[in-house]
Amino acid sequence: MDAPVPKFATLGCRLNAYETEAMKELAQSAGLGETVVVNTCAVTAEAVRKSRQEIRRLRRENPNAKVVVTGCAVQTDPDGFSAMAEVDFVVGNTEKMQPETWRGMAADFIGETERVQVDDIMSVTETAGHLIDGFGTRSRAYVQVQNGCDHRCTFCIIPFGRGNSRSVPAGVVVDQIRRLVGRGYNEVVLTGVDLTCWGADLPATPRLGDLVMRILKLVPELPRLRISSIDSIEVDENLMRAIAEEERLMPHLHLSLQAGDDMILKRMKRRHLRDDAIRFCEEARRLRPEMTFGADIIAGFPTETEAMFLNSLRLVEECGLTWLHVFPYSPREGTPAARMPAVDGRAIKERAARLRAAGEAAVTRHLAAQVGRDHEVLMENPRMGRTAQFAEVHFAADRPEGRIVPARITGRTQTGLLA
Repeated sequence: MDAPVPKFATLGCRLNAYETEAMKELAQSAGLGETVVVNTCAVTAEAVRKSRQEIRRLRRENPNAKVVVTGCAVQTDPDGFSAMAEVDFVVGNTEKMQPETWRGMAADFIGETERVQVDDIMSVTETAGHLIDGFGTRSRAYVQVQNGCDHRCTFCIIPFGRGNSRSVPAGVVVDQIRRLVGRGYNEVVLTGVDLTCWGADLPATPRLGDLVMRILKLVPELPRLRISSIDSIEVDENLMRAIAEEERLMPHLHLSLQAGDDMILKRMKRRHLRDDAIRFCEEARRLRPEMTFGADIIAGFPTETEAMFLNSLRLVEECGLTWLHVFPYSPREGTPAARMPAVDGRAIKERAARLRAAGEAAVTRHLAAQVGRDHEVLMENPRMGRTAQFAEVHFAADRPEGRIVPARITGRTQTGLLA
């Protein structure tokens, strides 16, 4: 009979998913037995609720397993999660990346480890030494180059879950990407909590654009490099140069915009105004006409009037946004925004629906414009791949998984393209 292996559940962002892969390796190396690990999310109150719900579900389904909870919700509220009857171990975001934590939990099946291991995340000054070669699909790998955030947006709890910004040195990143390409990956995605802050804590304070240019120069065999969410106000000259000159940098940027009204942006303590966002999108598209944008937008931030909301809604068209992530505002205890005058819940829900409808219309326009065009498509499975702008493409016959294949777009569905 095979020995039991730990089960993992992940909530929230791509970085959490990346770290779950690291924890799988650490748990396996430690010889951890029948265990359930829940990697929680704290980005919204709803995310915390779902994290607790998942813990309870997994306890019911695995009554004899040890239950370990970690992630941002745990980091920001260790007492609340340790008080849950379903939980055996509570592990912070720093501790979850340390081999000794997992060895200790394996040993604790004979009672040797503290039940709650959550230290002050703000005291952490280095990125954890975990680099997962090949997390993602067989075609696309994700590389964490940064963690934490130095900014304090009034709605956001994440800095208190992730700590201050820490960067992985460029040489380490380049070496990892070389290994990934050597293993057959055709696309690498750079990820982080506040990606455009990369380098601020490194010697000579390089910028994200410097890292991108260095990767493209030193790993010429990498076909496609993609950047995850960025803060457009922090984009540097070399990143704009890469957008203009480097075809291997994918023409798709996801922007942390959050709102389109200047007063709301100030109350959010964002560092840009609506005109800054519009100018960035216009310039990026001038340099790279095929550029497409995704964006995070919050509906119903405290004090948001209908007129303020309409400024956010108009931003979809004025910035030429395509892929929207819409978040109905929910207060996070401990943040300044939670103490501001709230918008009626029905209005928040209705505004979020209008934003999503605008996003769906933008996707429809983008997909319709691709019909009849030729694209290079990275195959994620035998029948589906993605264009450089990240649109799904569905094929009637199998293609080699992980390969980049030419495709003529013949039609579209509501959410993707046909080839």
